Amino acid sequence: MAKATEFKPTMVGFLCNWCCYGGADLCGVSRFQYPPYLRVIRLMCSGRVDLAFIFRAFAKGADAVFIGGCHLNDCHYDPEGNYDALGNTLMAKRVLEHLGVNPERLRLEWVSAGEGTRFAEVMNDFSAKVKSLGPLGSSEGIDTAELKSRLEGATDLVPYIKLVERERLRVPVRTDEGYRKFFAGDEFNELFNELILDKLVMSRIMGILRAKAASAGEISESLGLAASDVARHLDELSQQGLIRFDEDQTLVAAAV
Repeated sequence: MAKATEFKPTMVGFLCNWCCYGGADLCGVSRFQYPPYLRVIRLMCSGRVDLAFIFRAFAKGADAVFIGGCHLNDCHYDPEGNYDALGNTLMAKRVLEHLGVNPERLRLEWVSAGEGTRFAEVMNDFSAKVKSLGPLGSSEGIDTAELKSRLEGATDLVPYIKLVERERLRVPVRTDEGYRKFFAGDEFNELFNELILDKLVMSRIMGILRAKAASAGEISESLGLAASDVARHLDELSQQGLIRFDEDQTLVAAAV
């Protein structure tokens, strides 16, 4: 009997140049061992990791995304860079959860340039976690094409999410505890459901209709939503001129 092929995850890592990348370099120079799954992208600041970067990495087949930055209140540029990374990570986890992707596939850690040992420990732990989760998509029970469509829909929504964050989702206290408490609280849940969740569903509907014409029933089945909810979203998209009926009375994305 042929031996089953070992799952070797693809992990994309966005590392801050001044701290975590230095920690990774020290880890290598010191010959600390960790699995060779991480594909590193070096950035000047962890705050530069846009939500779109995260969703695109998953859409292109990454099984996990890692973000590494300076410790809080020790940002190379200003006190807010790594807080931006923290906020983006917590927001991305919530969106991924609603897309059907396990949010534990996304991880943020603070690693200084002198913490080579810590970098190895984090990578060993995260690699083991991702291997236990299995390949992206198939482990969640989502078809590859469907998962890509969901993630592309979320990517299209990023400019709107940024606007909502700036205007309505302001974290009151700039501390790690303050951020995590806010994003886990009732206020955020209400605002997320009110301002983002419906837009996320409509973005997924547009993704379906850009790929092919579909009936309201087919959209309802594809999204696993009640027909009444789908009808509400279709009515709003129609009023915005984003969808129309074709000659067969099926729905298509309008040319814009």
